[in-house]
Amino acid sequence: MVYSGKLRDDLNDRLFEAILSLKDVDECYRFFEDISTVSELRSLAQRLEVAKMLEANRTYGDIAGKTGASTATISRVKRCLNYGADGYKLVLSRLSDPKPLAEDKKIDEVNE
Repeated sequence: MVYSGKLRDDLNDRLFEAILSLKDVDECYRFFEDISTVSELRSLAQRLEVAKMLEANRTYGDIAGKTGASTATISRVKRCLNYGADGYKLVLSRLSDPKPLAEDKKIDEVNE
């Protein structure tokens, strides 16, 4: 399936091509440290963890307590899982460890 949604444009195509050119996690850290703030990157990582926990049928209270995500963020991620472009589901199905990181410990809180 080819994505043809409202985000598609030449600038985003170029960004995603740049991301796809990265070869490993270390290169990702180098690129994302330059292109985003620490807070932006942590917010993205937090949302992915929220999606993993929602897919594992965790409660909002558990997710909020372990990730520091607000209920608004959790609701937004849940809406994307249910009605979005299936991007979370695609990535989660490809991750080597589907178990949420926050299952056994609290993640550092993210400023939203």
